[in-house]
Amino acid sequence: MKGRSIILDHMGDREAAALMVDGQLDDILIDTDAPRPGTVYRAIADRPVKGQGGMFLKTPDGSAFLRQIKGLAPGQPILVQVTGYAEPGKALPVTQKLLFKSRYAIVTPGAPGINISRQIKDETERDRLLEIAHDALSDQPTGLILRSSCDGAPVDAIAEDIAQMAELAARILADESQEMEVLAEGDGPHLLAWRDWVAPAEVVTDAGGFETHGVLDALETVRGPEVSLGSGARLYVEPTRALVAVDVNTGADASLAAGIKANMACAKALPRALRLRGLGGQIVLDLAPMPKKDRRSFETALRQGFRRDDIETALVGWTPLGHFELQRKRARLPLSEVLT
Repeated sequence: MKGRSIILDHMGDREAAALMVDGQLDDILIDTDAPRPGTVYRAIADRPVKGQGGMFLKTPDGSAFLRQIKGLAPGQPILVQVTGYAEPGKALPVTQKLLFKSRYAIVTPGAPGINISRQIKDETERDRLLEIAHDALSDQPTGLILRSSCDGAPVDAIAEDIAQMAELAARILADESQEMEVLAEGDGPHLLAWRDWVAPAEVVTDAGGFETHGVLDALETVRGPEVSLGSGARLYVEPTRALVAVDVNTGADASLAAGIKANMACAKALPRALRLRGLGGQIVLDLAPMPKKDRRSFETALRQGFRRDDIETALVGWTPLGHFELQRKRARLPLSEVLT
């Protein structure tokens, strides 16, 4: 089945959304009981962590950890936003840099100025968007980022998005209460799908869409560690307590180019494999054997693969043993935990 489809459904009583591209599952979002990234709290400073420059905070959903706490004293209320999911037994990661994100706009209180996505190259379009932004913001003292999805979008849709996010930001910043409180919930899977999957697609909202469109079958495959790379080569993605281990196997191909072919296929397939499994943190690649002269080509292919992925991933580099290391934001819970 060719084309893109967004399927909005539920798994049990949990909201879920899936993106299918040419009949293949490309992304999956499933709601959980954990606080959603993007949730804004009025937290209470609890205790500093000496030597780490951070502080534990009290929130309605448990302990949170904030870095860079200059001027913050225990007992002081502070606005923070959840940036990702916590590992079991650890505090929620939060930041003081609030972002109010929607389909077309990101409002950035405390970071003034209007910025437009670099992906929008046309100067006439950029001028149009600047005019819309100035009119929608009026004199509100906040920053704004216009996303790439604004390119060619209707004026009313962009202006409404900006106004809604700016109003939400202003309302939260103006709240003078001192009590610990949830001020804004993060977006659920259906809203995230509308917000982030902006390329043209068929949208399916019928109940049971996951079953009729093959999402449930694809999820069963994704729950396993194996990913086919073609020509008999395989990729194995296996999380441990300390890191995510990725092994590349050439299979029965014994040609001289088997290693580089499998590794280049890995560079293309790895972002999707990690995204679908909800994996982040430290990631170590045990690649198929290849000459050192081919390492730069592999790095370039890997960088291009992750450039199209929304989750922040740093390419750290090679180890003395010839492994390649990545550091990936824990933006999602592992699929193995979500589906238990």
